[in-house]
Amino acid sequence: MGKKKKKKIRVAFRKNRQQRARRTNLTKDVLEQADGTEDLATGERLSGKGDLTRHRTVIGIEEESDDGTQVLIDVDESKCLSGRIVAAVGLNSIVQTDEGRRYECTVRRVVRTLSRDARNAVVTGDHVLFQPTDNEYGVIERVNPRRSTLSRGSQRQEHVIVANIDQVLIVMSADEPPLKPNLIDRFLISAEKGGVDAIICINKVDLIDPIEIQPLAGMYARLGYEVVLTSATAENGIARLRSLLEDKETVLTGQSGVGKSSLLNAIEPSLELQTANVSRWSTKGRHTTRRAVLLALDVGGWVVDTPGIRQFGLWDVIPEEVEGFFVEFRPFVTKCRFPDCSHSHESGCGVKQAVSDDLISRTRYESYLKIILD
Repeated sequence: MGKKKKKKIRVAFRKNRQQRARRTNLTKDVLEQADGTEDLATGERLSGKGDLTRHRTVIGIEEESDDGTQVLIDVDESKCLSGRIVAAVGLNSIVQTDEGRRYECTVRRVVRTLSRDARNAVVTGDHVLFQPTDNEYGVIERVNPRRSTLSRGSQRQEHVIVANIDQVLIVMSADEPPLKPNLIDRFLISAEKGGVDAIICINKVDLIDPIEIQPLAGMYARLGYEVVLTSATAENGIARLRSLLEDKETVLTGQSGVGKSSLLNAIEPSLELQTANVSRWSTKGRHTTRRAVLLALDVGGWVVDTPGIRQFGLWDVIPEEVEGFFVEFRPFVTKCRFPDCSHSHESGCGVKQAVSDDLISRTRYESYLKIILD
């Protein structure tokens, strides 16, 4: 932790719902000055001042570190407890202290306002300072800086799924629902962007001939990613998966119905997480996990089971930088004829030639095109 300096922060609060204060009262003036009504103003202005001012000044701490300068809300730490968000829904969160005690907390308005560019003020995994109001409830006063995140784009805002984790376990199913390589690649980009290691888990391998999945699994393994093939029902690969999660903080993510909760139940039967079958008419998963929850493992470490998703929009990733996340492109980018080549339609493209020569997987290349054209 670096040197701390206090500074004033001008905070723009969201607009109040109450009506603006009136500078004049025309009705009262007419009743009191019945003889001079023709001289009264025929209109009135509404003021946004007074109780409705939407800017306030708060004191913050300017904290200098190797990662740059961040401004945190200055709070009276002697009145606060430190804890970690183990579950968050809207403005309500469950905070667990280092001693294991849990409080149901709301979020102070200034904390929400400082996070107005993001969808969530606090998320599962956040380290926070909160002020207890009694033995069960409290108010979150400050969110400490996040060392890592897994995020996606949602309605032009950043939706942070979870914070302060070591790795993401990208769970896909070999079948029911069908495997989507493009979704894997989107998760891989988001993980790298958020400073998180990635593991690819292909579940339900008992539903297909294992030979069918080997080319795809081998492709990602050759690129340097950890790949594990599992079956929650047959318990294939569960021992290896358990060892990968041991003493780590891991978020499980993927489509609905791929078996995230079933895998966690196989790893740790005492969790008893709710599961559901895939819809047969739509071949899409059904949501059983309603919110991201931080769960402790007996073998050591924590896991976060998250609600399933069907689409994953990247956050803060422009098309020009996508090529940098495809590691196999790097040796061939320098062979492109144009320095700003998008590797989509240009002639003399080194990446396209590598795809033609089977030096780059066509599956990965098509996934790249979908991302930059999204």
